[in-house]
Amino acid sequence: MPRMTFIERDGTEREVDAPVGLSVLEIAHKNDIDLEGACEGSLACATCHVVVDEAWWDKLKSAAEEEEDMLDMAFGLEKTSRLGCQIIMTEELDGLVVRLPRLS
Repeated sequence: MPRMTFIERDGTEREVDAPVGLSVLEIAHKNDIDLEGACEGSLACATCHVVVDEAWWDKLKSAAEEEEDMLDMAFGLEKTSRLGCQIIMTEELDGLVVRLPRLS
């Protein structure tokens, strides 16, 4: 099974199982990672904003226009920001690293 690493807001790294077909948001929730996802992955908010490690950026599918629009509302936006609900785990993403952005 693929694995991925979340870097929490305090800098703690948590490596977790990342089942193929689940979103980064779903994986976070299954592992009690503090990633909100207020709209439950329906692409209606930006509360599942994550920052993808640059080494993984080019391995992701491009963000759709709707995701880009939602990201415009995210706090602490960075050039490798994505919505966790839109990153779907694949075997090719085994080892993915994402960081939770600071809240202020």
